[in-house]
Amino acid sequence: QVHMEESGGGLVQAGGSLRLSCAASGGTFSLYAMGWFRQAPGKEREFVACITRGSINIKYAESVKGRFTISRDNAKGTMYLQMNSLKAEDTAVYYCASVLRGSMTVPMATHEYTYWGRGTQVTVSP
Repeated sequence: QVHMEESGGGLVQAGGSLRLSCAASGGTFSLYAMGWFRQAPGKEREFVACITRGSINIKYAESVKGRFTISRDNAKGTMYLQMNSLKAEDTAVYYCASVLRGSMTVPMATHEYTYWGRGTQVTVSP
């Protein structure tokens, strides 16, 4: 059983930055593809970014491309999401997720992920 825990959320003004972290334990971190998702009130959970286990392939949602950067440190068992130029519409609960995958593939759909954290709230004031 893999346990995942997000941190780094908070309240920030529009245009500001936050860095989210996702610490994983209970499995071999380097074997898992990882993703960030978010869910705003009244909306479905949506894809934000994902990264293969060796950081070879990275994908972003169009809405965050150029502003957010996903990364991971396999030695530390931690994934990150650097969020810059934040907008009010980025307000949501952010979740990290993981799934066992080969080195070159990483899914973008929520249903393909096995393990999830409990989320961290990000609030961007206009």
